[in-house]
Amino acid sequence: MSWGTELWDQFDNLDKHTQWGIDFLERYAKFVKERLDIEQNYAKQLRNLVKKYCPKRSKDEEPRFTSCLSFYSILNELNDYAGQREVVAEEMAHKVYGELMRYSQDLKAERKHHLQEGRKAQQYLDHSWKQMDNSKRKFERECKEAEKSQINFDRLDNDINATKSEVEKAKAQLYLRTHMADESKNEYAAQLQNFNAEQWKHFNNAIPHIFKNLQDMDERRTVKLGETYRSFAEAERRVIPIVSKCLEGMVSAAKAVDERRDASIVVESFKSGFDPPGDFPFEDFSQNLSRTGSDGTISGTPKGEREREGAPGPRPDPKHMSRTKNKLWLFGKKPKAPSLEDFSHLPPEQRRKRLQQRIDELSKELQKEMDQRDALNKMKDVYEKNPQMGDPSSLQPKISETICNMEKLRSEIHKNETWLSEVEGKQSSRGDRRHSADNHHHTPQGRESPEGSYTEDTSQEHHTPHRRPGPPQPGNPNPDPHEFDDEFDDDDPLPVIGHCKALYSFDGQNEGTLVMAEDEVLYIIEEDKGDGWTRARKQGGEEGYVPTSYVEITLEKNSKGS
Repeated sequence: MSWGTELWDQFDNLDKHTQWGIDFLERYAKFVKERLDIEQNYAKQLRNLVKKYCPKRSKDEEPRFTSCLSFYSILNELNDYAGQREVVAEEMAHKVYGELMRYSQDLKAERKHHLQEGRKAQQYLDHSWKQMDNSKRKFERECKEAEKSQINFDRLDNDINATKSEVEKAKAQLYLRTHMADESKNEYAAQLQNFNAEQWKHFNNAIPHIFKNLQDMDERRTVKLGETYRSFAEAERRVIPIVSKCLEGMVSAAKAVDERRDASIVVESFKSGFDPPGDFPFEDFSQNLSRTGSDGTISGTPKGEREREGAPGPRPDPKHMSRTKNKLWLFGKKPKAPSLEDFSHLPPEQRRKRLQQRIDELSKELQKEMDQRDALNKMKDVYEKNPQMGDPSSLQPKISETICNMEKLRSEIHKNETWLSEVEGKQSSRGDRRHSADNHHHTPQGRESPEGSYTEDTSQEHHTPHRRPGPPQPGNPNPDPHEFDDEFDDDDPLPVIGHCKALYSFDGQNEGTLVMAEDEVLYIIEEDKGDGWTRARKQGGEEGYVPTSYVEITLEKNSKGS
């Protein structure tokens, strides 16, 4: 329905309604502003929370437990979620709040213009009405004056005592008043006709046009509110896919928690490499006492011990006891030891890891020095070919310094590799002795054990065995060509402890490795010792190392830990 035809006499009410519409729009804009402030504060608090619980240490010092890694993943996803809340706030600020405030200013200006036009039209109509009313009042006065003149003339004309001059004067006055009344009448008629025309124009043209403009303005305001309502919802809905991905990432992080993996990391982190201490021998202090009686009850040796040993054994070796007592810290408080360069104060397994870590770090530094040397040599060649670019001799001190640093690093690497070889040799020797002791019932005396340690008798237990270096790391592009020279010098084949299926093919180009095809089944004769390689045997008898990550391993239950 049209305001111009239905509400032609409601100018003041339309003025109030349009003002209410603008006030409502600004109220909604204020609501959006407070909502986006909440989103911004929420995102800020989430980011502060993530920052508070993010690790402060370097990545190398952070725990590798799956529970910790999953928690850090959740923190990252929560940080991304906070970013999406910021996106919502920005969308509301630009596409809703900012748009509403700009539109509100435009509405105010447009409303003011239309109302001014309406007031001008009303003022012009009022002016026409005043002119018409004045002419009407003038016509009324003139008519009354003409009536008075008529009465006065009639009175004098009928009065026999009145003089002729008085009658003529009254007649002239009547004529004048009658003439003025006629003129007032004509003027009033013209003003009335003009007012009626202006009034018709006012209520049929001007006011409907102005009210139509106000109606269009109010309808556009309503449409704009609907659009901003939709934009308000779209700002939230647009981030739902990314928010869903963040939540899915949190769920995936929760599923990635692996208690067995964490347990193995604890073992890997704190494993000392020492063997558990053996049984304490019985120390018989009654050997120097004289026996009384035939049953030998003076002896403090338990009956079970005498029956198992057959006779009182010799006194234990004090050196052996001292060595045993030194191992008691494994079950009690670990004694403090000074930090040594070769990490000899650490348990064997931890020492091996620290030495390997230092070798890796030194190798990276050596590679940097080699790259710097190559760059300096290239620059020197450029200077020699183009002397105007620089003096080649000026680079020689830097080249010499780089070469000196390389030699120092090589020396350090060699020294640490020597210590690492010593640790690996001792661990291999310990493993050989333990394996030989566990399998002495089927290992003939005087022959080598599968790991290469000589087990002719117990007195040779401390002999240095053949060192069995591990195969190269799977990612190492330049393995040592002599790394597997003494790998398979054993006379007797190792026992089979399981089998594996090749997930991928492996070319086995390095010495000591084994070529395998995809889906090929191999026998496992030695487990992965933490270097990423597993020792296997083909069905034809060929032995070698294969990458652990390339195979699916199944160990025999009665062979684990052998």
